[in-house]
Amino acid sequence: MEQSDIVIIGAGAAGLMAGIWAGRINANRRIVLLDSASKLGAKILVAGGGRCNVTHDQVDASAYAGSSRHAINKVLRRFDVPETVAFFEAIGVRLKREDTGKLFPVTDSARTVLQALLDETRRSASIQHPCRVERVEKTDGGFVVSGAWGSIRSPKVVLATGGRSLPKTGSDGFGYTLAKSLGHTITPRVFPALVPLTLPRDHFLCSLSGITVRAALDVRAASGKKLASFTDSTLCTHFGLSGPSVLDISRYYLEAKLDDPAATLTANWLPDETPESVDAALRDPGRSTILRGFSHQLPERLLRALCASAGVDATVPGDRLTREHRKALARAFTQLPLPVTGSRGYTYAEVTAGGVPLSELRLETMESRVCPGLYLCGEICDVDGRIGGYNFQWAWSSGYAAGVSV
Repeated sequence: MEQSDIVIIGAGAAGLMAGIWAGRINANRRIVLLDSASKLGAKILVAGGGRCNVTHDQVDASAYAGSSRHAINKVLRRFDVPETVAFFEAIGVRLKREDTGKLFPVTDSARTVLQALLDETRRSASIQHPCRVERVEKTDGGFVVSGAWGSIRSPKVVLATGGRSLPKTGSDGFGYTLAKSLGHTITPRVFPALVPLTLPRDHFLCSLSGITVRAALDVRAASGKKLASFTDSTLCTHFGLSGPSVLDISRYYLEAKLDDPAATLTANWLPDETPESVDAALRDPGRSTILRGFSHQLPERLLRALCASAGVDATVPGDRLTREHRKALARAFTQLPLPVTGSRGYTYAEVTAGGVPLSELRLETMESRVCPGLYLCGEICDVDGRIGGYNFQWAWSSGYAAGVSV
């Protein structure tokens, strides 16, 4: 049976980071990374539209959900944004900050990021793929990691298998099975996050495919209490809605529906306006028709569709609107109910909500509290962030903590 000092299961962002730092701490150890994919780093390559949003210039636990913010922050502080920027520059990847605060490689190519990580990992570790791990057994001397490719005995194992998002890249959720076989629990809820949402195919927004506007999306409980809100670019598609605001709100809406089936999602297409201000604008005699009065704020196709949904002709002069018409328009413009039918699932989700609770790990090291010698990092943990590089930062921070400790 093959022997190794450290086996890392998963060669994605967190696994590569763990391998790099494990090798830097003790270059004499034999480190093996195992990954089931035939081509490594698929998630890195598709991230940020192929440019790889490496991190964000401001990162704290408020950008994350899942485990407690205190626990998440403890790990993030182990390897923060300045350290991340310095690390990537040291391996040949210089980053640039965009107006949104997102940090990308100056090459605008995700392949630059992946190649640098692979090259740095291979300085002190072996990457074997495709090698799907089917079993991890605890033994007196450590662990036996095995699959159809064979077996490796090692005193230390790092689980960096990812969650269930983008299963074609190899993260199909089997890591949860491995974690449970070693004594860990998985949160009762595991579901897609950062995922497009679907609407009924006959909903008028589905006929506006391609229109992108800044909008505010709100999740509310049946009681009316606001549970979450995001304002950002919103994209109408043939299946429903996508874009940054939708991806960010999706995990909060999907979770809210599990707790409260009557929870709702609404859109304010004029995020700087309120129902009252829209009503006042509609009563302004200088506005002439609705179409002309709001043409500088909304695309004509969307404006006409919103008016039609409110039962009002967009070419009607404002002074001919009844009070009921104004209320219907104000609601359509600023509080439009979105009858979401679901999401596009793990196939299109950028991250997974749920996983192994951080309470089961020693946060200084990412070592398991229930299975000594086992370490966990990355998306397998119950941590998911907003879009904007936050999930990669979790991978770098947790991967570093596991790597320097294992």
